[in-house]
Amino acid sequence: MSDMRAVLFDRFGPPEVLRVGTLPRPVPAPDEVLVRVSAVSLNGGELLDRAGRTRLVTGRTFPKPTGIDFAGEVAEVGSSVTGVREGDQVWGLLGRRTGSLAEYVAVRPERIAPAPGNLTPVDAVSLLAGATTAVTALREKAAVRPGERLLVRGGSGGVGSVAVQIGKLFGARVVALAGAANLDFVRGLGADEALDRRTTPFSALGRFDVILDTAGTQQAALRRLLAPGGRMVAVTADFDRPVAAVATLLASTVHGRGRIRFFSGNPDTELLTEVAGYAERGEIVPVVDTVHPLDDIVAAHRALESGGVRGKHVIRIG
Repeated sequence: MSDMRAVLFDRFGPPEVLRVGTLPRPVPAPDEVLVRVSAVSLNGGELLDRAGRTRLVTGRTFPKPTGIDFAGEVAEVGSSVTGVREGDQVWGLLGRRTGSLAEYVAVRPERIAPAPGNLTPVDAVSLLAGATTAVTALREKAAVRPGERLLVRGGSGGVGSVAVQIGKLFGARVVALAGAANLDFVRGLGADEALDRRTTPFSALGRFDVILDTAGTQQAALRRLLAPGGRMVAVTADFDRPVAAVATLLASTVHGRGRIRFFSGNPDTELLTEVAGYAERGEIVPVVDTVHPLDDIVAAHRALESGGVRGKHVIRIG
């Protein structure tokens, strides 16, 4: 059995705990495919996992892998898998586990789909997690309708930059909160309004039919901006203040239509194929902040943690 390179960490801590080590190359089960990974995006949840803020879920067993999404080429197909061939260009997510920051991943076929044919693996993976999260949040959880007023908090980030585009695609009037340096950038993605997140008080924003929160803080105050019948969806919580976060979550469940809908995305082939179609038709465009080689994983985590990101930091592997 041959080895492969993979990003691992042996303790919780700052970016410096990450290392590029070796693991046995996966052998796909009969119902799995083996993908040779070309590119992986960095996501906010991976920063939390590495820092130990989600240790109640991830546990304390080390070494831990990291990475949730990938774009690459099918290297081997399990004996019971149909509809997938060696050499296919695919993209996907691992589901409820991590470990895509590696040269190979073994994954069930329902977690992959053909990658957008007009995009490189780097560009494709920059859209993957953000777009599938945005579609699930806005359509499935919030049921956004054409003409409704939508607030995207964190409009320049990995999820927000795609959510602005998806919101416009679904016909919403999009208001985005972002850093001052990124306001023109967010308008260029289609936002009807882009406002400075530091200097614009919530009280000045007006009412919204739908709020998508990618930041996790001040959620109780944010919820007060909902118009009658409004819906709020959050893709993260305030892990720096876990007691307050849990209190907000519990309180939100008793407010009926004003509750906060929390979810963790777990897209399947159907959703991945749908998002690939948006990309191939030019209805959403990739936003890559910086491309890093695998050996620069520490610097990449530092860059994402420092904020001000435009789209995605992407790790090129293949």
